[in-house]
Amino acid sequence: MSLILVAEQILNGLQFGIMLFLMAAGLTLIFGVMGLINLAHGSLYMVGAFCAAAVSAATGSFLLALVAALAGAAAAGALIELAVIRRLYARDHLDQVLATFALILIFSESTRWLFGSFPLYLDVPAALSGPITLPGGIQYPLYRLTLILVGLTVAAGLFLLIARTRIGVRIRAGENDREMIAALGVDIDRLYTFVFALGAALAGLAGALVGAIQSVQVGMGEPVLILAFVTIVIGGIGSIKGALVGALLVGLTDTLGSIFLPQLFKLFMAPAAATQTGASLASMAIYILMAAVLIWRPTGLYGVRA
Repeated sequence: MSLILVAEQILNGLQFGIMLFLMAAGLTLIFGVMGLINLAHGSLYMVGAFCAAAVSAATGSFLLALVAALAGAAAAGALIELAVIRRLYARDHLDQVLATFALILIFSESTRWLFGSFPLYLDVPAALSGPITLPGGIQYPLYRLTLILVGLTVAAGLFLLIARTRIGVRIRAGENDREMIAALGVDIDRLYTFVFALGAALAGLAGALVGAIQSVQVGMGEPVLILAFVTIVIGGIGSIKGALVGALLVGLTDTLGSIFLPQLFKLFMAPAAATQTGASLASMAIYILMAAVLIWRPTGLYGVRA
């Protein structure tokens, strides 16, 4: 097995992890600030992808497609926060799960009604198509490398927003004591709407970026949502740093496991059995990782102990 193949798969794992971070960051913000379990977060990922595909088809501009994904997902997030989610903050988690699961069905059927059941396709912009040669002779798709850089830039901007701005101070205070900041005069309803729209926009951006390398179809957000929940459990609920580290761990574990575990088992098993065993174990690897982290740190890597 060549070093170039290993390097390419590491880059694939990083790209997957960075896109997963965009999903997990919004999810962990929403849960950390509002205490809300939002199963509809994957639907906002899908909304961003469909908005991008529709605008790209109409205008031919990938940049406008990304803007539409951000705006469409943020608007959808703000709308459902005002219309539905706001009524769930004082309810228990079971009510939140049932209500947001209903939102999944509403988003899925509405999207199918608007766009049909057939998948849409978002083309990679011409300026980012084709491979680029990296040090060591590695040929890697320029678009995937751009996804890594865009994701890291968004992560840096999010860290600065949370750590260095007044709204970031309010978000961090809301995670610790929402009653106190409300008593100090902060409009808690407006803060919640902003946080929910921000999380939705991040999910929509991830959907648009991934939509150029996968098909855009109804239900595309649910598998990613499961991985996002695994990510925030590993990183620690409410921690942006934990979401980034957890996403990278999940991305690398999933990508490298699916490639290298079957090769490892071929060293001492028949090829057919090794492929089947390795693939089965690779599909469980991220959950084994999550269990190991929770045994070591029950609150996650960067979670705050109660």
